[in-house]
Amino acid sequence: MSVASKLAIADSFFKMAHFPVSNSNLSAAHLGMFIQEKYALGKNIQCKLIRAGINDTYLVSADLQKFVFRVYSLNWRTETEISEELNLLNRLHENNIPVSYPIADKTNQFIQKLNAPEGDRFAVLFSYANGEKLHNIPVKTHFEIGKLMGRFHNLTHRQTLQRVQYTPEVILVDSLKKIEKFLPAETVEMQFMKSTQNELLHEFSKVNRDAIRHGIVHLDIWFDNLNVANTNEITLFDFDFCGNGWLCLDLAYYILQLHNIEKYEAKEYMPKIESFLNGYESVAEITAAEKAIIPMLGLSLYYFYLGVQCERFENFSNVYLNENYLKRFINGLVKRYYEIIRSNEK
Repeated sequence: MSVASKLAIADSFFKMAHFPVSNSNLSAAHLGMFIQEKYALGKNIQCKLIRAGINDTYLVSADLQKFVFRVYSLNWRTETEISEELNLLNRLHENNIPVSYPIADKTNQFIQKLNAPEGDRFAVLFSYANGEKLHNIPVKTHFEIGKLMGRFHNLTHRQTLQRVQYTPEVILVDSLKKIEKFLPAETVEMQFMKSTQNELLHEFSKVNRDAIRHGIVHLDIWFDNLNVANTNEITLFDFDFCGNGWLCLDLAYYILQLHNIEKYEAKEYMPKIESFLNGYESVAEITAAEKAIIPMLGLSLYYFYLGVQCERFENFSNVYLNENYLKRFINGLVKRYYEIIRSNEK
């Protein structure tokens, strides 16, 4: 394209009534009016933004009831992917798995399309998860979380969604390509990530896949995506990353997060990990092959979620994502978990 053509396009932008945007925060007040019109929830609708990110989350109050309205970012999930997520949630709800499930509007539709400044964005109203988030979860509650995850996996074992397949390439290779845009190749941290990636890919290649259960995974079960009521009533939510993969990915991610949020001493987190696994195994078997690869899967998921942060820089991580942040993250978390895994192997 010639310089003149580029200047002409830029000039047309400047003359627009509204300058183009890549991401916007939709007005909570106007969303409240939209929800009141679309859904049979009553007349006293209140709506407020509670989290802005890859998806924007709004708390909706209708008389004495609460709901959550999620507005997906532009081009984050396709309508088919969202529909598959909602189908899974409805199936779980119908089978008495406690989840935040989608609410249909007056015309029995689950997915809304909102004409945002950047383009059409999808939105869904969900039931509210009773209870509260606990950052310091009691040992016995970890048992209940493990038990619930096991029930979830029993239902999704050998099932599939029209969504992402969590392969080593998706988790490790594609993710590191996204991180490379923010972290120079010559840094010690990137050299560590690349060498460890090679180790992990080698370990993946040796896995006896016939001994690993496969099905639908949540891939984001941790304290921030579940509410607890009366210490043993757990409700799962935010299935935005659900997809297809080894079921033990969910086990690996939960244990990884326990290492993150608990104190560094093993005496602090090991009883909770054991309680969680005992809860899981009270309803579902973890094969020996799965137990052997859980640590490396957890380490691999650091790559995946760092990749997500880099991919969604504009609306998720631009407040803090830079070279120094990545260096601190890798040195403080990824390397630490790598050292824990290696010391346990000796």
